[in-house]
Amino acid sequence: MNFSSQLLEDAVNEFSKLPGVGQKTALRLVLHLLSKEQEEVSHFGNTLIRLKEEIKHCNICHNISDHQTCSICTSVKREKETICVVEDTRDVMAIENTNQFFGVYHVLGGLISPMDGVGPSDLFIDSLVQRVATRPVKEIILALSANMEGDTTLFYLHKRLKDFQIPITTIARGIAFGGELEYADEITLGRSIITRVPYEGSFIK
Repeated sequence: MNFSSQLLEDAVNEFSKLPGVGQKTALRLVLHLLSKEQEEVSHFGNTLIRLKEEIKHCNICHNISDHQTCSICTSVKREKETICVVEDTRDVMAIENTNQFFGVYHVLGGLISPMDGVGPSDLFIDSLVQRVATRPVKEIILALSANMEGDTTLFYLHKRLKDFQIPITTIARGIAFGGELEYADEITLGRSIITRVPYEGSFIK
């Protein structure tokens, strides 16, 4: 792609680094910004800078938040004794959109993936174990994507949590294998939460 301006090319190159954004889309976005007033573009840029500088992660569940503790963890309406374990913030948003879950979350920050060099120590697993050990918990729901990395993480979490004698469930496999929670439609995901099933051998009497 030939550019008439180095500044234009640099901006397009930066936008094209975003997931799912090719050079043509990046060029369209950059030209759109160029057509806007200086104040609008400045506001756009400052919003991104503030996001990076001021965003926090909840000190309980690790979800993205404006405060040290997120609004879900502080809400008196949530069932604090039911913890839904998810991969990242996108999954929290997907489950919240179903309006079928009223507990709290624990965001792992990824899935175990030896091929990508991601091990248990790279995720917020120890803090989950500590949370279960120090707070009253009635159920742990493992709501992870139905793929190899998700199943590997499920198996590892079960090993770490089974001695607490707490029921461990997984969402029903209404989600096709290889599917990710954030792309599931709200009805399917909502039903998967409601019809969750015990993880095999998870509750030891």
